[in-house]
Amino acid sequence: MQRRTFLLAGTAMLFLPIPALAEPLQATLYKNPQCSCCEGYAVYLRDNGFSVQVKPTNDLAEISRKAGVPAEMQGCHTMFIDGYVVDGHVPVNVVRKLLSEKPAIAGITLPGMPMGSPGMVGTKTETFTIYSVTKDGKPPAVYATE
Repeated sequence: MQRRTFLLAGTAMLFLPIPALAEPLQATLYKNPQCSCCEGYAVYLRDNGFSVQVKPTNDLAEISRKAGVPAEMQGCHTMFIDGYVVDGHVPVNVVRKLLSEKPAIAGITLPGMPMGSPGMVGTKTETFTIYSVTKDGKPPAVYATE
């Protein structure tokens, strides 16, 4: 009986959809044309299973603002993935958390360009505080710390 159960379960697994992790997560990253750390962040994402299209733009602040990221909370690049905005050098585990939890927010941001964050040079010297942002005027709230 155990052999039959094992064979049935194994056969069923062949016909089930492959988890989303099998296919790279598709992302579009907007960056200032002169910024090299943004390219480093794109490489970091690719190394962690994301498919990233990089688009240089001189309208980065406007793109972030329209996505719900207040000026004082903006990072140095803006990424769109699965209906969310991810602004700045957010660690990949926090991006994955966002995509798995699917909260009712516009997205998340790690303001500025913290030393040692993904894509940035240097050693991490502080805790990164990642904020959630909305488009309805609510103030940003802490989403995660890293």
